[in-house]
This record gives sequence, structure tokens and C-alpha cells, in this order.
Amino acid sequence: MKTKKTLALLRQYESRNVTFVEPDGSWPIVWERAKGVHVWDAEGKKYLDLTAAFGVAAAGHANPNVVKAGQRQMAKLLHAMGDVHPHELKAKLARELSKITFERWSKASGKTIFCNSGFEAVEAALKSSLLATGKRGVIAFSGAYHGLGYGALNATHRDHFRTSFSTQLREFCSFASFPGSAKDLDEVASAIRGYFRRHKIGAILVEPIQARGGINLPPSGFLPLLRKICDENRALLILDEIYTGFGRTGKWFACEHTRTVPDLICLGKALSGGFPISACVGRAEVMDAAWPPSSGEAIHTSTFLGHPVGCAMALAQIDEVRKRGLVGQSAARGRFLLDEIRTQISTSKFRIEVRGIGLMAGLELKNLDGSPATTASLKIIKTMLHHGFILLPEGEHANVISFTPPLTISESDLRMTTRELNRVLNSL
Repeated sequence: MKTKKTLALLRQYESRNVTFVEPDGSWPIVWERAKGVHVWDAEGKKYLDLTAAFGVAAAGHANPNVVKAGQRQMAKLLHAMGDVHPHELKAKLARELSKITFERWSKASGKTIFCNSGFEAVEAALKSSLLATGKRGVIAFSGAYHGLGYGALNATHRDHFRTSFSTQLREFCSFASFPGSAKDLDEVASAIRGYFRRHKIGAILVEPIQARGGINLPPSGFLPLLRKICDENRALLILDEIYTGFGRTGKWFACEHTRTVPDLICLGKALSGGFPISACVGRAEVMDAAWPPSSGEAIHTSTFLGHPVGCAMALAQIDEVRKRGLVGQSAARGRFLLDEIRTQISTSKFRIEVRGIGLMAGLELKNLDGSPATTASLKIIKTMLHHGFILLPEGEHANVISFTPPLTISESDLRMTTRELNRVLNSL
């Protein structure tokens, strides 16, 4: 079997902390190919993907127009020279990112630093805030996940990721509580203002909706509150929209639900539909205050900065999201999904909480005593995998079953998923 051979190779040659393999072989599957909303494993079994591969495949796996754009570019120019000799598509993508962010929000332009993965975009934003304000301190939030590079790890909250490396962390972040309801806002505001009084804070870094933290939605007043506090203290508001961007929440960007304009926004995942490229986009005024003109050697760069294939695919992906109306479709499908979960899924064995917006939803399972139903959640996800549905757990206790499917998913696929999930849940 291909699966056994592949996993055996990984056990022998990959660091053992990367791929988790169940001793009984029930997890993971080995992906062979993907198309639209479906994935096929190495043995040819077909699955419905409710993860969009960590939210990347917003316009569907192997979207034909995105793939063609990448193929054409690979045949023409496979690699350029980052910050030295540019190529045309890097300029065009920087212009497009300005248009869909700051030019839409405030009629100001934006300027971009291209990166490779999400955490690098966060680190570019952290560097930008330090250079622009001269203040090293950053406020982040409980449950935050901003990536695992050493800079971003300072702002990622979960001990699971931090503890092993704590002796090497710079520890420039202060953590405030991520609010769950409007009644929490006064307490959160007080804590944040206290940090500003005691420390030299240059920025607040926040996910408008926490994905890996457990699909946590803050009250509508949260982002406007942070905007106000940043303005009061001449600090920058950095929004990590790596997961929530490009229609995931039913808006182009989640901050648009509350009309909150950041100073810097971090983008990735669905930006290209599958090629490793990310971006930190900031108001031109902020970026120009932070970064000096290049004197021939950039002070922040990388070999694959603004990779031509990634830029080509990103431009095609943005075009697909726009032309196919996937932002509005995400909003409509998301409402349908939440309604299906609430009407189709019920159990007397657990306490259930459902939350979400757009095609970003979570079903939290707790035991009847209120403790996280981690074991049950993981068993449900593994059973659903065997039944042909790919789901992931989120949250510190892995007891939130998340739904972040391609924005192209149909109502019938969502209905089929919730009904099968209800059967599995009640068969435990």
C-alpha cells in the first residue's frame, strides 16, 4: 500500500515531531490529489474537504485558472531575485493588494513586504511597528496563534508551542484576554490601557477571529475599541488576517464586519490558493515612516521574496474570488452551515456550542460537567475521516470541530456533512 510505504519513509527520514501517526494506522491519510472540494488519498479513496487545507484552497483545490497562471509563469520565469532584480508581477500584485485593502477602506494607498509563509508576514509587521514607533512592546491576546518563528512565537499564546523555546524568546509581548462577549470589553480595555501605562507599547496584534484558538468570535465592539486605544497612544493596530482574509468570513477581510481599518494587515493562506506566498501590507504613510529607501541592501528580505509563480497565482486567485462572487457566496453558505449545524446536530451526551461567521465555523464539545470533551472530539474527527470527511480540531483542548471548507462548496455537501456528523456524534 502506498500509504504504509509513505508513512514508513516519513518515520525513517522526517523529524519525528512533525507527522503524527496513530499506531493502529487510523491516522493520517496520505493525499494523492485534490480538485474542487474533494481530496483523493494514495489508495484512491475520495474525501470531502471541510478544511480547504488550512483555509488555503478558498477558490477550490487546483482551481483551473490559478493552476494555469502558475504553469504559464513557471514556463516563462521560474525564479527572480527577491529584492535585487524585480519582475513585473511583483509590482502588479503589490498594486492589487493596495487596491483591495487600504484603497477600498480609506482611499489611501498601501505598501507591501512580500514573504513566504504567514508567520513571516507577522514578523515583517512586528519589524515595521518597531521602526515606525520606536517602541518594542506589543500587546497580543490569550488564545492567539501568529505562527511559530521566533519573532511570531512571542505573540503566540499557547504553552504547547512556547514552553520548549521560552529561554530563547525575547518576551516583548504582553497578553490581554480575548473577549467572548460585550460585557468583557471594559475589563479588556482596562488591562490594555494598563499595559500602555507600564510599558513602551508600539502595537496591538490581533486576529479579528481566532481560528486555531477555537473559532473564537469577539463582540462587535472589540476591533473598534482597539483602534481607539491605538489612536490614543500613537500605536499601530496590526491585524493578522492570514486565515480570515479573502472571503473566508463573508467579507473580503474580517475587519470589514466592523469597518475597522488597521495600520498593518498580514495576509497568507488563501492569497495564492496553494503556493507559499504571504504579505504584510501597511498604510503607505506607516511603511514609509518605518522603512528607509533601499541603499542597495535591504534590511529585511529573503531569497524567494515576491516569487514570480506565487505572484502569478495570487493575481489569478484574487481574480477568481472576485469574478465568481465567492465573498458573497461565503456569507450565504456560512449562514446555511450554521443553520444546518444548529438544526441537524443534537445530543444528550455533550454540551454543544456553535459559533461562526461566513465559512468559518466551530462546533465546541464539552462534557456534561463542563470540561472539554477532547477525547470525544478527536474520535469524531477520526471516524468522520474514515467516512470520507476531512475535519480538524481547534482550540487549546482540541475540542472544537472546525469547518473552513473551500468557498466553492455546495449546500448539499454541507448538509451531507452535518447529517453524517450527527450520526457519528450520537453513535459514540
